[in-house]
Amino acid sequence: MSQTIGQNKSSLSFHFLAGLGSGTFGAVLLQPFDLLKTRVQQSGSHSIRAAIRDIANSPNVLTAFWRGTVPSALRTGNGAAIYFTTLNAIRQRATALPFATVPHTDPRQSSSSLPKLSNTANLVSGAFARAFAGFILMPLTVIKVRYESNLYSYQSIAGAAKDIYRTDRLPGFFAGFGATALRDAPYAGLYILFYEQFKKRLSSWHFPSSSIPHGMSMGMGGSLAATINFSSGVLAGATCSFISNPFDAVKTRMQLQPRQYRNMLQTCRKMVGEEGVRSLYDGLALRMTRKAISSALAWMLYEELIRRAETTLHRRSASDAV
Repeated sequence: MSQTIGQNKSSLSFHFLAGLGSGTFGAVLLQPFDLLKTRVQQSGSHSIRAAIRDIANSPNVLTAFWRGTVPSALRTGNGAAIYFTTLNAIRQRATALPFATVPHTDPRQSSSSLPKLSNTANLVSGAFARAFAGFILMPLTVIKVRYESNLYSYQSIAGAAKDIYRTDRLPGFFAGFGATALRDAPYAGLYILFYEQFKKRLSSWHFPSSSIPHGMSMGMGGSLAATINFSSGVLAGATCSFISNPFDAVKTRMQLQPRQYRNMLQTCRKMVGEEGVRSLYDGLALRMTRKAISSALAWMLYEELIRRAETTLHRRSASDAV
């Protein structure tokens, strides 16, 4: 009993730390894409070149392109840790439900050691886990977006938090949550659905059942699994980014100018009425690139870290049993 509890705690730690590491790495590496997306969405000019020129004219170009990295890393790193831990807990519980699981996949044809669930279970678990993590991290999300914008001249995270509380009180830290939830929950649910399907397709194309040597019992190699996971992540991220971008554009306006853009419906009407439908897809190329790469990196690193951690844990358990 105590051994099982210990293993469950270890599992939670593995998933939390793997999510934290993968999310933080991706956030720091890809911060310029996030910064440019925020600048393009705030302006309504639809010009990536203009945003790049504006940032490049800063005294310190390198620092300017990575402005907002600290709140972004805190938000994305902790968000990924909470998301992956919650998602794993939900998926592990779902494996006990007959309608939520799919037939066991031959490990030689799988790039993942995570639970195999039905399309509906993947969709629901991903959406719920993302909405939960998004709510907890919403204050950091608002600070991050304002920090990246040139509408504010925040010098520190503490200064940004004080200003938001002074002007908008506690609701200011949750500005745009509705649009964020409508963007992130469907995105995450669809992402896992597409991610698992792309992994299945790519694995079968690269390693069809008929090509598996008789008597071969080893799982898929680490480098091949990482390649398949990364490729699947890019494809899933690009697909879901296109679907959810209007909510992202609306969310950004509400967070930057909450008094001018009061709710989702009013913001959407105002944007379309003044700037056209195209405004809902401001920053699409940047977001699609950033989300595709960051999601792919996060899931590839997460799955690889979990695979290595579980392999180490199983070896230790085997040695202790001997």
